[in-house]
Amino acid sequence: MLETNNDIKFDQLENTDLYQYADLYKDELLKEVIPFWEKYSIDNQYGGYFTCLDRQGNVYDTDKFIWLQGRQVWTFSMLYNKVEKKQEWLDIALHGAKFLLENGRDADGNWYFSLNQKGEPLVVPYNIFSDCFAAMAFGELYKATNDSLHKEVAVNTYNNIISRQNNPKGKWSKAIGGTRELKNFSLPMILCNLSLLLEEVIGKEVVDQMVPPLIEDIMTNFLNKEHGIIMENVGANGAFSDSFEGRIINPGHGNESMWFLMDIAARYNKPELVKQCEEILIKTTEFGWDKEFGGIYYFLDIKGHPTQELQWNQKLWWVHIETMISFAKAYKLTGNEKSKEWFVKLHDYTWNHFRDEKYKGEWFGYLTREGKPLLEAKGGKWKGCFHVPRGLYELWTTLK
Repeated sequence: MLETNNDIKFDQLENTDLYQYADLYKDELLKEVIPFWEKYSIDNQYGGYFTCLDRQGNVYDTDKFIWLQGRQVWTFSMLYNKVEKKQEWLDIALHGAKFLLENGRDADGNWYFSLNQKGEPLVVPYNIFSDCFAAMAFGELYKATNDSLHKEVAVNTYNNIISRQNNPKGKWSKAIGGTRELKNFSLPMILCNLSLLLEEVIGKEVVDQMVPPLIEDIMTNFLNKEHGIIMENVGANGAFSDSFEGRIINPGHGNESMWFLMDIAARYNKPELVKQCEEILIKTTEFGWDKEFGGIYYFLDIKGHPTQELQWNQKLWWVHIETMISFAKAYKLTGNEKSKEWFVKLHDYTWNHFRDEKYKGEWFGYLTREGKPLLEAKGGKWKGCFHVPRGLYELWTTLK
């Protein structure tokens, strides 16, 4: 069992010399991004949120995606809990939670992938990340409301995730068992963050039991020792699979997971884990950086072969924001100048390419390799009220 020590700071700087960025991120969060979602995303007719919003906030599709509904409940609950007790924020979170409670699950308690505007199910619960973000949502909402129903939903959903973690898609999987057994990095990555966030509802003992095997899985099985980079899919016991799926690198996932692990390291007094995370972060970013146009590629092949992902060279919002968070935390914990240099480089690219200078509000999500907006929409099936606001909050509070 891990010992907790919340007072340990390692080599943490009391104030980083990046503090001048903090107010920039705070203002962007509270004056631009959050007002966009407050104004345009609320469905006052049927409940829940619209996420398919164009550049000016107009709704271009009314389908609702459970993982994005959960993410927005979490975002506004978190703002209420950590920034200011604004009733408007809590009301928005409760608005989404009501829609989820009434429409979000099948008879077995699994969360659907998507619903129509009215809340009627469209796509079966094949995607366990619907459950992950529902658990995150109701766990954070419980901290605001102290409503036992919210706690019950969070705990039951979390337990269901754990019961499915070895076969996340279950009966909805398209893979033929026994031929090429691969496990994906996304779930252990998310569970690192989710378990810490849910400590108040699942209990410290559960968190202490969950965390060590997750760290072991990531650092032993998913970490490619030759390259020092996290693989997206591995075989049994971390075996390399020389296949499309087995060679794929998702720099954004690898980098995002490093700040999850650094939060764990700070929580459990593990400075050696911070150093290891920083090394992986630097190697992954160096590997994924587009040396001609700047920015981080979406997907790459570890052997340099063509990828099966046609969007491999796009530049995505969440990849850059999550990488910035990791470098900000790494620099604050270690004082390593290389992390500072990468943070500044990423800030300059992200701030100048993803923000919408004309209409402000939420950021663009998808850029061409050259850094031009590929889609001018501010949200959709895969992008909602989450990575930008969470990222701005983490950057603001890390650097202030």
